[in-house]
Amino acid sequence: MKATGLSVGTDALEVRWADGGRSTYPYIWLRDNCPSGLHPQTRERMLDLLSIAAEPQVRTARIEQDEAVLEWSGENHVSRFALDWLDHHRPGQVHDDPADITPLPWRSDLGADGIPRHRAEAVLSDDGALLDWMRDTAGIGLSIVEGVAGEPVAGIALAERIGFLRRTNFGTTFEVINKPDPNNLAYTAVALPLHTDLPNQEVPPGYQFLHCIANEADGGGSVFADGFAIAEDLRREEPDAFRLLSEIDVPFRFHDSGTDIRLRAPVIALDRAGRLVELRYNAHIASVFDMPADVMPAYYGAYRSLMARTRRDDYHVGLKLKAGEMVVFDNRRILHGREAFDPNTGFRHLHGCYVDRGEFDSRLRVLTRSARSH
Repeated sequence: MKATGLSVGTDALEVRWADGGRSTYPYIWLRDNCPSGLHPQTRERMLDLLSIAAEPQVRTARIEQDEAVLEWSGENHVSRFALDWLDHHRPGQVHDDPADITPLPWRSDLGADGIPRHRAEAVLSDDGALLDWMRDTAGIGLSIVEGVAGEPVAGIALAERIGFLRRTNFGTTFEVINKPDPNNLAYTAVALPLHTDLPNQEVPPGYQFLHCIANEADGGGSVFADGFAIAEDLRREEPDAFRLLSEIDVPFRFHDSGTDIRLRAPVIALDRAGRLVELRYNAHIASVFDMPADVMPAYYGAYRSLMARTRRDDYHVGLKLKAGEMVVFDNRRILHGREAFDPNTGFRHLHGCYVDRGEFDSRLRVLTRSARSH
């Protein structure tokens, strides 16, 4: 945007814009962000903030072509700011983030047919298709990729189109099959109620990828629910229960012969604006609750209310994955589970891995930047 003038104030610069608007830029902020203080290649800040005055002052300010040129008092230094940059970085203006995709809440009326579906060959070969798939997955929290080859490496290749795989105590990848000596209920044939994976981790895995290689046994259908939709309904209908679940830390723990990973955190996490960030809900690895005794009855009531909602069909979407399909979901939002299956009636094999939210968001930003430049 074009600027029509600059005004040097006591401790801030005022920019008058062509549309009649005005913006105020504190001098300390301008001096800290002087382009000359950035490394020319990495664009990382090189300026030592303590090397300049605590209250720097501008002696003169003028517009030259598309730049604001500032001469500083008490030091032989001139700053040149592109007016477009100042417009984009107006103090108090939240920057646009292509990875900040608004969650689209859903319940059972989404249906299995409403889950976004994308083709593996397109996602693997075309960045536009990859971006479309990632945006769908971020919005709904859940998607299915079709046409995935029957080898585990095929699912890994799709996940690595996004970013690095997250390694956990279960490995970089994991096999969801019925095992003779399991260390996790996922490796059995029993039903799994809705849950999120690894709430005992300091940062639970972000996006989970489950590649169906075989699903021939009787039973074994997958069930999903939007944890954010459940939590928002709880907030509206049972605010006291929501408050307890979002304010009180509870212990989570996974341990076996070689591992003991523990964390204390609330079941529902919010950001400073009160927006949902994540759910840590897994009754199997919630440890012994240790809040004060006078709080415990109310907390158990809130916890049971949430649990009861996860069992309600009006939140559920069910489907039976077919060989060649890969379901992808935000593990910190979407609850997932499965029906029991009979391993004597056929083989069931899912191959899984995780990609953290940070990797996912980074790829979204880079792809969006590339798409905008074309």
